[in-house]
Amino acid sequence: MSEATQRRVVRKATWRLMPILMAAFVVAYLDRINISIGALEMRADTGLSATAFGLGAGIFFIAYFFFEVPSNLVLHRVGARRWIARIMWTWGIITVAMMFVTGPVSFYILRALLGAAEAGFVPGIILYLSYWFPARERGKAFSWFQVAVPISFAFGSVGTGALLNLDGLVGLHGWQWIFIVTGGVAIAYGFVIWNFLPDRPADAAWLSAGERDWLNERMRSEHEHKKNSGNHTLRASFSNPSVWFLSLLYFAIILGQWGIGFWLPQILAQRFSEASHFQVSLLSAAPWLIALLAIVPVSWHSDRTGERRWHLAIPCFVSVAGFASSTYFAQPYLALAGTAVALVGLMAAVPVFWNLPTAHLTGLAAASGIALINSVGNLSGFIGPYMLGVISDATGSAQSGVALLCLSLAAAGILALLARHEPPPEPLTDQLEPQASARSNNRGKPSTASN
Repeated sequence: MSEATQRRVVRKATWRLMPILMAAFVVAYLDRINISIGALEMRADTGLSATAFGLGAGIFFIAYFFFEVPSNLVLHRVGARRWIARIMWTWGIITVAMMFVTGPVSFYILRALLGAAEAGFVPGIILYLSYWFPARERGKAFSWFQVAVPISFAFGSVGTGALLNLDGLVGLHGWQWIFIVTGGVAIAYGFVIWNFLPDRPADAAWLSAGERDWLNERMRSEHEHKKNSGNHTLRASFSNPSVWFLSLLYFAIILGQWGIGFWLPQILAQRFSEASHFQVSLLSAAPWLIALLAIVPVSWHSDRTGERRWHLAIPCFVSVAGFASSTYFAQPYLALAGTAVALVGLMAAVPVFWNLPTAHLTGLAAASGIALINSVGNLSGFIGPYMLGVISDATGSAQSGVALLCLSLAAAGILALLARHEPPPEPLTDQLEPQASARSNNRGKPSTASN
């Protein structure tokens, strides 16, 4: 099979799978961040202090941490289609139940249940992409998946802000409608996953027999290569120092994402004190939309050059500079521009990062290791929002906690430069592929000598 044909197979998988997965990711992040806009009214109606809101926003990730690895092991066993659909149905139901929050205790309980329900979704998708995309193409696949994050933050901010205008409809508050609508979308989209997401290349009816054979053989050869390194057992993921190092690195990166993700609307509400809640939601969307500009180009360049560490470190340092400038400038729009620069760096870093663990883990080690990295990293989703809430209560300013994000991302940049060096992934055409093609072409024929 020619290199051009192989690239066509990868493009076909990209266009068939990524729209489904990106939409699922948008829905997932909507159900995580809907409280960031809802809090503009929800806090007053339910008596949540800034500290209580930060704790409730972050407690999601404590439950997420405990259920992440078991969830990914189940996905590896039963397949992505069934398990991701189940995840979406469960978290959709709990999101709808968030409309019944009456105070801090019910808020904490439902956020914890939501974290348990959603556990395994992100690492499950990362693992799923490693079944479909060769290492040389995986960075771009991760980047398309990551594009869904700023989209969900941006359009989620505007959409949930618009739902606040339903305040009073059938006797419900606007923030209650946010949970009803976003939870309902998750439940509905679970049926899309169930009906349209194939588990493995062998299940893809939209690939020809030859295309399935080549992709299966390519992915099999990559997984065999990683198995020969010993990094394929469940024990390997927990005893591998690299997994724990990458967990720490991911923690430092994601603390910035969740810290600003949950608090940006409230920071901007203080900066633009005369703006309405819907105007604040529009302002919150702008930095996330600008962040879209860097995600795919940085990952594409990283794939093309095979270099990972500097492609991860430099965006982290750019993010530090952006957050620092957002606190330095008193003029609101200059501060907003600094936040946009910070998010450009932050969003560009995440898909590059995921090339590191998938480069040397496979089998059960990949299922558990990726989940472990994601779950430990996402504990920052508890610490970041909670610490920003504590700092906000102590100083009376939500923007004071941005210094914490600067420190975390500076540490991430340094750790990225210390990360284990991986050799550049092999191009699509290699010595194994003609053999796979020969096996495919000779299937059912008498054995003959090679030409």
